Amino acid sequence: MTKESLFEGALRQFNKAADLMKLDSGMREVLSTHKRELTIHFPVKMDDGSVRVFTGYRFQHNIARGPAKGGVRYHPNVNADEIKTLSFLMTWKCAVAGVPYGGAKGGVKVDPAKLSETELERLSRRYFSDISIIIGPAEDIPAPDVNTNGRIMSWFLDTYSMNAGHSTLGIVTGKPLELGGSLGRPEATGRGVSIIANEASKYFLGDELKGKTVAIQGFGNVGSYTALILDQEYGAKIVAISDITGGYYNPDGINAKEAFDYVTINKSLKGYNAQKITNEELLELDVDVLIPAALERAITVENADKIRAKVIVEAANGPTTPEADEILNSKGIKIVPDFLSNAGGVTVSYFEWVQGLYSYFWDLDDVRKALDKAMKNAFKDSVKMREEHKTDMRTASYMVAINKVATATRLRGIFP
Repeated sequence: MTKESLFEGALRQFNKAADLMKLDSGMREVLSTHKRELTIHFPVKMDDGSVRVFTGYRFQHNIARGPAKGGVRYHPNVNADEIKTLSFLMTWKCAVAGVPYGGAKGGVKVDPAKLSETELERLSRRYFSDISIIIGPAEDIPAPDVNTNGRIMSWFLDTYSMNAGHSTLGIVTGKPLELGGSLGRPEATGRGVSIIANEASKYFLGDELKGKTVAIQGFGNVGSYTALILDQEYGAKIVAISDITGGYYNPDGINAKEAFDYVTINKSLKGYNAQKITNEELLELDVDVLIPAALERAITVENADKIRAKVIVEAANGPTTPEADEILNSKGIKIVPDFLSNAGGVTVSYFEWVQGLYSYFWDLDDVRKALDKAMKNAFKDSVKMREEHKTDMRTASYMVAINKVATATRLRGIFP
């Protein structure tokens, strides 16, 4: 039996919502088809004088509601199926969050840890130069993703601006503040996940997160800020966290600020003072809220039946397979889908893009207030759809997003 691809899995979840909406076949074909798929193979001169060829991608799914938007990831496992799926999900993420973008994603198949700083810069500039044929501040606006950051966005900005002949602040988001970045952007995805987790707790568990137990798989940018904000601002009890070195458990609660500072200094959780468990054991803890914030396919048919959390708030992209989704739903476990939960990043990226276009920058309080409003509205829209159609949250969120993109497509019509 051939293993289902990531995109086939996402398409299956899309079709479940499309069936419930009775979406016509023509619109279904338009919305399930990518507009552009760019694959590039580009040379990079290494520090020792040798030349290596790398493979990169930039896929654009749909631009009916505005420019394409999506991150760029550097990882040795990057492939076309992954980028195709993530660009597809970005369309629905932007739509459900009410952000006037379409979906895109990019990536380079590389282990950045094995490159020097100068090699990383040359790779970044060459990749961005090669994809510039389909990007621009009104066409497609990249951002950081796995293993990319504000430093790499600075190189992207400079590469594009040198060819344009002027500084183009709107070409990327996730930039340093000194280059037109937005206050609140580094924390944005984690803050958005925290807002959604608290709304989900109120809706599904009857009360706010204060005092409730939370386990977070993954302690990168998203997981660490989620833990910090849930602990310090919402009063949740973080009982477990993890990264590539494994899981760390304390039934009495982990001080998220201490863990955050520990990782900032040590670059990982290795040696952190808590009971050592595996990432798999973390997923199976008996907690109120489980937040998978690592890579895709963390929850599968192999472990779904062992999950004991009452609510799952997906912070990673695609952490739950469709088969696992069905098992969890049958057990009564409530799942808030990734493209709703982690939409805080693209929402604040949109704020950054607007600030850059107008060269008028907001203070942190304005950013946080606007994000809070956007995330709560997105959750409310999905809940309304869920109750109206008596379905699960993932399907309801898809229906909200599909309706927005389908409406925009109908209003625009088909050229010529």
